[in-house]
Amino acid sequence: MITKNLFLQGIFPFVGTGLEKPVPIHSELSHYVPDGVINQTLYFRGGNSSSELITVVLMRNGVPMRYFPIGAKSDVHVPLRVVEDIDGGSVVELYLAAPDGVGGSVVVDLGMVEH
Repeated sequence: MITKNLFLQGIFPFVGTGLEKPVPIHSELSHYVPDGVINQTLYFRGGNSSSELITVVLMRNGVPMRYFPIGAKSDVHVPLRVVEDIDGGSVVELYLAAPDGVGGSVVVDLGMVEH
């Protein structure tokens, strides 16, 4: 079995639109799982430069899969102990929810493996 490591990562500015309204962070943080391949997310690391709580949301086909809250001027590392198979043909994306009008930068690093 051949495995491939994948990462959705970078530093992105944001302006919040409401904690109940997650929006895509950036087009670079979207991944299409090829047909015939199984994807698994392994960990999430994130940082938040703003003075308010924000949440990064892992989406699968437009539906929330995991929420990663990040405190004000803080960081988080979440090893995903229970990993789920994500079937080929799915789209994995990272969204952000932040209080309306709050701005800052978010650091994201989502580690995945495909086989």
